[in-house]
Amino acid sequence: MSIRVEGLTKIYGEQKAVDNISFVAEPGVLGFLGPNGAGKSTTMKILTCFIPQTAGKAEVCGFDITARPLEVKRNIGYLPESNALYADMYVKESLGFIAGIHQLPEPAKRIADIIEQTGLGPEQHKKIGQLSKGYRQRVGLAQAILHDPKVLILDEPTSGLDPNQLIGIRQLIVDLGKTKTIILSTHIMQEVEAVCSRVIIINKGKIVTNNSLAALKEANGKSSLEDIFIKLTNN
Repeated sequence: MSIRVEGLTKIYGEQKAVDNISFVAEPGVLGFLGPNGAGKSTTMKILTCFIPQTAGKAEVCGFDITARPLEVKRNIGYLPESNALYADMYVKESLGFIAGIHQLPEPAKRIADIIEQTGLGPEQHKKIGQLSKGYRQRVGLAQAILHDPKVLILDEPTSGLDPNQLIGIRQLIVDLGKTKTIILSTHIMQEVEAVCSRVIIINKGKIVTNNSLAALKEANGKSSLEDIFIKLTNN
């Protein structure tokens, strides 16, 4: 299993943001869904070693997130919802900076490949601060996949993209999911139906369903994913 989560819990004061959740994720695209405040981002921050869990454990590519955080980070690419970028850096310069952090052996070639893959060619010599929100999202995604990680955690990766850009990024996520384990968090149900093979829905810190997309629809009278989501989380 690329990701294994067992009894993961995170408590802030008296609030359980994540409440004893367990799941596994294998190569493919896993939709990780839930209302605002359900615990999605907290779970992703724990898996990427940004914050510690209160209880439970998790492994990424066989490495415990508490005992081996550096190994976890080497094997993971993370696009957070906030997508913090260095606005004064040029696109290509920023990718060179990230390549240096990961000590990539042939950075120029890898950067060129990623720029093409993410459609950043026309913008590569601009400062990040001059880019539209959609292109800044592409830069964040490019940085996340630059070191060719086995696991990708993407928090709202298509936010701000226009319909044409969205098609390209959607296809990129599908292609990456053929060899990598991807956890995709989004509020756009059409995105989930387009790229995900499996869905986890979390509500108030607890997992309310964990199933293949096809089986989930079959079990709910072939309802739309949006209707299923509302039924499971509207309480």
